[in-house]
Amino acid sequence: MWCMDDKKHWVGFNLIKGIGAVRMQGLVAYFGDLESAWKAAPNELAEAGLGLKVIERVVQARENVDLDKVWAKIEKQGIKILTWQDEAYPQRLKEIDQPPPVLYIRGEYLPDDLFAVAIVGTRRITSYGRQITEELASFLAARGITVISGLARGVDAVAHQTALKAGGRTIAVLGSGVDRIYPPEHRGLAEQIMESGALISDYAPGTPPEASNFPPRNRIISGLSLAVVVVEAGETSGALITAEFAAEQGREVFAVPGSILAPQSKGTNKLIQKGALPLLSVNDLMQALDITRVGEQKAARKVMPSDAVEAKLLTVLTNEPMQIDEIRNQAELPIEKVSAALALMELKGMVRQVGGMNYVAVREAQSEYKP
Repeated sequence: MWCMDDKKHWVGFNLIKGIGAVRMQGLVAYFGDLESAWKAAPNELAEAGLGLKVIERVVQARENVDLDKVWAKIEKQGIKILTWQDEAYPQRLKEIDQPPPVLYIRGEYLPDDLFAVAIVGTRRITSYGRQITEELASFLAARGITVISGLARGVDAVAHQTALKAGGRTIAVLGSGVDRIYPPEHRGLAEQIMESGALISDYAPGTPPEASNFPPRNRIISGLSLAVVVVEAGETSGALITAEFAAEQGREVFAVPGSILAPQSKGTNKLIQKGALPLLSVNDLMQALDITRVGEQKAARKVMPSDAVEAKLLTVLTNEPMQIDEIRNQAELPIEKVSAALALMELKGMVRQVGGMNYVAVREAQSEYKP
């Protein structure tokens, strides 16, 4: 578990222009942790690979930014921080080239959000696009698939609203800080999303919704998803950028075909021409992603160890009751880690408490753990 002092330095570096995934990785590799990097002398930062201009920005940030105040504000706003180092960091996002080092989250990102599909498209949605978006988002939500989009007007908003109406989960990836909702008329929608999903951004709280922020955030929309569906898009739509990122990341890209005369279908028709899969019915998506097996996969995840601590405890536990102190001794782990893991494993059906803080393993749980 990461403490506040660890994470506040991740936030500190995330505030500095010019320090992205590559440089952050270099700092961690050189110094071992970002607290040491934050306190390092300029010549040490140069040895770690930072250029003169970036070093100047680091020095200025250390002089002008009170990390304790920044962290207090983040906590007051109920914003959660996930870094590469966190086990809860989205697994699928870790797979992309240069994943964002820091994610700011309002709401909850859950393990089941691994099963997600992005629905994106034009802000100038037509009645045709609205119908397709509603049918698709409703279909996915009803099958336990999280709907991901960007909270923009048009297709994005309809996708979020429909998923919520269907009782599903939805995630909005922002091109601003998670405390700066854009467009402003979607503040109410954002509040609903936080209740049944999450707002996610790699931009620090307070970051305004500048136009240059939106293309890079699209890599997160696709990175969190199994597939991206572009419903309607003009020739210069930002949804096409999301599709490009998805293709680069090895995600399936679907495009809804439309009239060759409709401006909103020019982008989607060109995507199909370039090799995107035409979405002719929801069954196309269902077959390509094997959505019928999502329920089985989720059930399997509940009895699979999600980290090395759970895996270790499963090697120690048997069908004979074992007291928690003995479990701790054999696992050679701190008691707080053992206690927390056992509580979660009991909820997942992996272990059972049989009285007096004695536990037995439920043998359907698998002992193999692959990080």
